[in-house]
Amino acid sequence: MRDFISPDNKHSALIIVDVQRDFALSGSSAEIPGTMQALPYIQILAEGYRNLGYPIIHVVRIYNQDGSDVDLCRREAVISGKQMVIAGSVGAEIVDELKPSTSTRLDPTLLLSGRLQQISPVEWIMYKPRWGAFYRTPLEEHLRSLGVNTVTISGCNYPNCPRTTIYEASERDFRIVFAQDATSQTYEKALEELNSIGVSIMDTNKCINWLGSQSC
Repeated sequence: MRDFISPDNKHSALIIVDVQRDFALSGSSAEIPGTMQALPYIQILAEGYRNLGYPIIHVVRIYNQDGSDVDLCRREAVISGKQMVIAGSVGAEIVDELKPSTSTRLDPTLLLSGRLQQISPVEWIMYKPRWGAFYRTPLEEHLRSLGVNTVTISGCNYPNCPRTTIYEASERDFRIVFAQDATSQTYEKALEELNSIGVSIMDTNKCINWLGSQSC
């Protein structure tokens, strides 16, 4: 029987979704509960991928204060002055724990132009304008160019951006791992739904063991 859904560890990339200061840090302007609790697990995954030289994509949101190209449901708040991942702000930065170097900073001009920002030999930052990481972005082309056929999804606020990214990846025939403890706001029904579309659900420990295994 042919296997079209089992993840291929040797051709996988880690996608970290929206783990930015304004969304993650306690007391921040747009804090997503549970993200700080998921952060140590995301950090373990990032180190695992770095150590093996496998690709990592940090997907970020960046908003202009004038509200241009902000989601409709958030546009009024941003135009009215809410500080939420505003271009060039400290709050838009990736949390320090996930950076390959503490000196790493977003380049908003580069990212908003639709280009990837390389921050290590195997690591990039990519801006996404809406919920899903594949919508109006170079993500699929970039992953294909790296020979990636499997994506491991982790990050901030499962019901919005991680979930949309998973379904977009499935639509593009990527094999998918969902790191459930490395993603905030995950719930039991979601795991059932993901299982039904062929997503491999793992906790971080299992994912790291799978990543380093000899079999694909």
